[in-house]
Amino acid sequence: MNNEPGASPQVRERVRRAMADLGYEPDQTARALASGRQRSVDVVAVTNGPVIGWLGSHPYYSRVLAGVISALEGTDVQVRVQALSRPDDFEALDAIAARATVGAVLADVPLAMALRFQQRCPRVVSLAATSPAIPAIEADNAGGVRAAVEHLYRSGRRRIAAVHGPEYSADARERREGYLEAIREFGLPEFSERGDFRREDGHRAAHRLLAAHPEIDAMFVASDLMAAGAVQAVTALGRTVPDDISLVGFDDSVAAVCANPPLTTMRMPVEQMAVAAIRVLLDGNATFGYRQSLPVDLVVRDSTVRIER
Repeated sequence: MNNEPGASPQVRERVRRAMADLGYEPDQTARALASGRQRSVDVVAVTNGPVIGWLGSHPYYSRVLAGVISALEGTDVQVRVQALSRPDDFEALDAIAARATVGAVLADVPLAMALRFQQRCPRVVSLAATSPAIPAIEADNAGGVRAAVEHLYRSGRRRIAAVHGPEYSADARERREGYLEAIREFGLPEFSERGDFRREDGHRAAHRLLAAHPEIDAMFVASDLMAAGAVQAVTALGRTVPDDISLVGFDDSVAAVCANPPLTTMRMPVEQMAVAAIRVLLDGNATFGYRQSLPVDLVVRDSTVRIER
């Protein structure tokens, strides 16, 4: 009746039929008053740095919230945004789990914290495949990067570098694996650097790559914010995008459209993922090992040479 996890689909259906036969409609406001707890969904993220400014400076999180808010429209469930500045702040994480009601969406949480949260609150869905045990709505990160590298390869690029995201991020690890699989498939050399999902990290990583390997003629960059920084590094070194270096980002965020030139990127369906996560929580389907995967699509803009077909 409360959509709590643990009941079989058959039992759920019997209860729903009984409620329909009796004309029973739960009064969510009365429930909240009786329990003293407002029904809410917690959106949890680890900022890995100062909390101030993180929501406005990272387009990914605003897209997550847009999906969550749209999915909760017409319900009595509120949204609580929970930002943790450190990946080892387990005390704050435990406090969030203890207050959780409907459940939590883990927007960007390292594996250890995700497992800890699930132990204390099983009503949880991750937007990345952190662990086989944790319910997840995931994007095809590896497949998306393979498509990005193939796009660059088909346009004639043969020295394709990559700027990877942070090791603690499951999405970043999957994107790195996709890059390595693609260059092995095409018989290309590896040129790799790493940074956090920030513009300045992309700038520094691209600068290091070009200083060490001036023969690079293309880059895959693991997020649009990093890719915007990489474009700035390329142009600061006197080279042009896309003529000298073609560049592909990942996310299809506002950073991709506002970059100069606008970025070719892999569109990650963040809003749709957030909507799916909320539906899983509201339906009580956040069961052990639940998985749903959404595709990632190539969006071609001016940072790569268009391929005539």
